[in-house]
Amino acid sequence: MPELCLVCWAILLGLAQACPEACDCGEKYGFQIADCAYRDLEAVPLGFPANVTTLSLSANRLPALPEGAFREAPLLQSLWLAHNQIRTVAPGALAPLAHLKSLDLSHNLISDFAWGDLHALHALQLLKMDSNELDFIPQDAFRSLNALRSLQLNHNRLHALAQGTFAPLTALSHLQINDNPFDCTCGILWFKAWTLATSVSIPQRDNIACSSPHVFKGTPLARLPPLPCSVPSVQLSYQPSQDGAELRPGFVLALHCDVQGQPAPQLRWHIQTPRGTVEIASPNVDTDGRALPGALPRFRAFANGSLLIPDFGKPEEGTYSCLATNELGSAESSVNVALATPGEGGEDALGRRFHGKAVEGKGCYTVDNEVQPSGPEDNVVIIYLSRAGNPEATVVKAGGPEQRLPSLLLLGQSLLFLLLLTCACF
Repeated sequence: MPELCLVCWAILLGLAQACPEACDCGEKYGFQIADCAYRDLEAVPLGFPANVTTLSLSANRLPALPEGAFREAPLLQSLWLAHNQIRTVAPGALAPLAHLKSLDLSHNLISDFAWGDLHALHALQLLKMDSNELDFIPQDAFRSLNALRSLQLNHNRLHALAQGTFAPLTALSHLQINDNPFDCTCGILWFKAWTLATSVSIPQRDNIACSSPHVFKGTPLARLPPLPCSVPSVQLSYQPSQDGAELRPGFVLALHCDVQGQPAPQLRWHIQTPRGTVEIASPNVDTDGRALPGALPRFRAFANGSLLIPDFGKPEEGTYSCLATNELGSAESSVNVALATPGEGGEDALGRRFHGKAVEGKGCYTVDNEVQPSGPEDNVVIIYLSRAGNPEATVVKAGGPEQRLPSLLLLGQSLLFLLLLTCACF
């Protein structure tokens, strides 16, 4: 047994004294240091002592940092990787380094960076990523870096920054972000306001300047004039036309989403039916309503915000939502559509729900022909199809009287727009 213990101690001692052949390892000021700088290395070497706390790999020819690159050195507190040729930092390359306090990745070619690895570096105080090819930073990139004091992002290719990017950095005292080609549109205004209000030291402010649009090229961000910007707003609406039309099975359902905002928001539809979920992120038909090449859409989305569903039936019942997004935020409006035949089970729970509220004296009531809400409720439209031989088409307002549904002319076709209930009902 004593012999076995001696063997174990010998192995442990050998591990403690291990060092890659290309590096110099030793102790200095109480830190275990591995110096591998200026060695023309093209990969992170193997064989580091497990207790190494400082590792320098600067001025080599490393092209990338793969997953587990520093698995042998879990106690690292300082990692220096400047002046290499690193283009990619793979997920899992840095995440195991929970004790890391200083990380220098400056003067590389990094365009693909595993931002998620930063979430594990809670002890990090210095992060140098300047002089790279970074063109994007996720909004939550720094969410776990509560101890970070200095951040260097200057001389990259950043065009924009998501609002709140630096909010988690409660200990930050120094930020360098000059010499990036910022796009000075509405989305950058929050950053301008933040730089003017923060107590963080930001050197070379005049070099935090606009690259586009051309009219602002070279203008320091701090002197950017006010811009006409507004968050998106959306409204699902109907537009009545000819009265007296009869609604029969197989009609065309048409919804229109009116979108406002500056810059012009991007519109998309989210449709939830018994058959599943449909997402439409761009128009899938041309201005004449014909499907674009390669598309056979069941739901026809136009560039003007209209949505058409030909031969509307039970399978198309559900929730129709339009969502608008621009640099400043997003907005959404939804309507629930139900199809029923008077006197049949199609009305069921949805119809009885609102008729019952009307009998109880609840729901919507009118004042000067305007529908007034009496409580919170979803927007709901119930469409009544005519019976065979007795055509009749009505829309039931929650708790209100029945009204004959008008037809519409849209894009040269006779279409029906739903009356979207803006009232709220108990």
